[in-house]
Amino acid sequence: MSDDAPPAVPHRKLGPGRLVIASHNQGKVREIGALLAPYGIETVSAGALDLPEPEETGTTFAANAELKARAAADLSGLPALADDSGLCVEALGGDPGIFSARWAGPSKDFGVAMQAVEDAIRKVGPEAGRDAHFVCALSLCWPDGHIETFEGRVDGTLAWPPRGDNGFGYDAMFVPLGATQTYGEIDPDVKHRVSHRADAFAKLTAAVF
Repeated sequence: MSDDAPPAVPHRKLGPGRLVIASHNQGKVREIGALLAPYGIETVSAGALDLPEPEETGTTFAANAELKARAAADLSGLPALADDSGLCVEALGGDPGIFSARWAGPSKDFGVAMQAVEDAIRKVGPEAGRDAHFVCALSLCWPDGHIETFEGRVDGTLAWPPRGDNGFGYDAMFVPLGATQTYGEIDPDVKHRVSHRADAFAKLTAAVF
């Protein structure tokens, strides 16, 4: 590092109090609420506050997380935490990626989404691999516009047919590396320690608490 490099900007600390989870996805709200519980944070969802869902116009997970966090913080006057996450399949060039929720259609049916992923892999042909990874970007925004973003990732493979009723989204078809069970089969408390969201959350908590 050169002598004239700018000093690192310190992270802003988040104290106990109310925090908006900028999501209408109840699975995400529950999971993030459980991760925040030990820190004295009282969570309320964007849905419970009747906050609108902003259009996700970003081209990366981080960009979409940031626009959702900014919108919720601005409208609520409270700090807001937004998550943008998705499944990236190597054989599909990284799809569904940032469009993971859209593959579930207007009804948000992830059974439909998982079938669409499986059908797309089969169209690639027998040489298609089943490697995939989950990405999670977490953005924490204060009402004054200060924002911090952290990203996590977990690699794995895709199982078919889906297995397990725990979790949400694509969990029932994703087997993390080194495991034999899908995210839909493992205990939620275990997933909270090993998921892509847990990876991002560990970075966030190390910085802001």
